Amino acid sequence: MLLEAREQHLEKGPQMIIQPTASFKENLSRLPSIEDVARIELIDADGTVVGSIENQPGKQGSLAIYQYLHQVFGTLDAEAAEHGLAVFAELTEEARNHSGSHPNIDRLLEIAGGAAPLSIQVIAV
Repeated sequence: MLLEAREQHLEKGPQMIIQPTASFKENLSRLPSIEDVARIELIDADGTVVGSIENQPGKQGSLAIYQYLHQVFGTLDAEAAEHGLAVFAELTEEARNHSGSHPNIDRLLEIAGGAAPLSIQVIAV
């Protein structure tokens, strides 16, 4: 079922789905540039901005992954969150073991676990 959902999203999005490896760094190298992205806003069903990821050191890996998820899936739903967790690779296990250490991964874990999907808005520089 997940593969079918990815194929449906792939038809909609301009970005190819990567096959995540076990390395966060390697996965990041395969994602589109974030050079022209100022930040990403995460919006709930009521239209409220519930999160933001700025283009700044320490956040750029998350920014790249969330931009990629937006390009491929269009929205941050359970399937997108599961794929994002695979792209975060070894950091996902670290986040599971140390809740709060990676809030952008924690958000994906919540959505993959059944929390409401979010819209992703990419804000250009």
